[in-house]
Amino acid sequence: MKKINQILLITSLSQILFSCEDVIDVDVQDAPTRLVIEASLDWEKGTSGNEQSIFIRTSTPFFNTDSNTSITGASVVVTNNSNNSEYVFEDLGTGEYSTTDFEPIIGASYTLEVINEGEIYEATETLYPVTDLTVLGQSREDGFSEDDLEVNLTLVDPEEEGNNYFFKFQKQGELLPIFEEFDDEFINGNEVDWYLEIGEDDETEKKEAFQPGDTVDIEFYAISPAYKEYLQILVNQIGGVGLFESIPVAVKGNCVNLTNSENYAHGYFRVTEVVKISYTFE
Repeated sequence: MKKINQILLITSLSQILFSCEDVIDVDVQDAPTRLVIEASLDWEKGTSGNEQSIFIRTSTPFFNTDSNTSITGASVVVTNNSNNSEYVFEDLGTGEYSTTDFEPIIGASYTLEVINEGEIYEATETLYPVTDLTVLGQSREDGFSEDDLEVNLTLVDPEEEGNNYFFKFQKQGELLPIFEEFDDEFINGNEVDWYLEIGEDDETEKKEAFQPGDTVDIEFYAISPAYKEYLQILVNQIGGVGLFESIPVAVKGNCVNLTNSENYAHGYFRVTEVVKISYTFE
């Protein structure tokens, strides 16, 4: 009798396992197709900053990776609102629009106008100066782990209040960068020590600590208060985990559709000054 029961149990388990092979089709809701405007006019400190590009495409369903979503035939113009200088971005036929005549001026306000299929999108940003950034070297002292290497940086915040900053750290060979944003509310006019340490990611276990020979690319931006708020929402959406996970919200940029306000665009128009440094660990 015991042997029969065992046979029945094995048969039942087999039926359950085979039933798992059934294909289940799940309908995934598609969001409305929207214009995506990638307009980052980044002026590297110490260069002329005259060569700039803007990329325009449409959004796609999450699982659609094959279609070409580049937008061609749009009109793209940036205007310096301080002196009314206009910079026309040439359509390269690939979704990229470029100019070699852009003139970055600290303190100037710039307006982007994109006209596509009869609809006008507009955004305005101000160019703020970035302070110098110095790499002091490396250590194992400031981070959470005494075993992990870190790169040590320093900057001097200007005495004027209201400065906002943005770090982008990219370890060469890693797919995703690390973003950090902050303002000078508590550091105004002071020298600031900063460091970056990469420890093991408890959730994915994919990030590895810095090792001798690793190179990290560092970009340090001066940004507007509005762009800082946008980054805070964006970083929280990406980095929330477990109990502290952010409630998903639509991350809207500053590109407003003047023709049809409901048909807003994704992306952001920013005008920034940036310091770029690379450091190789010893």
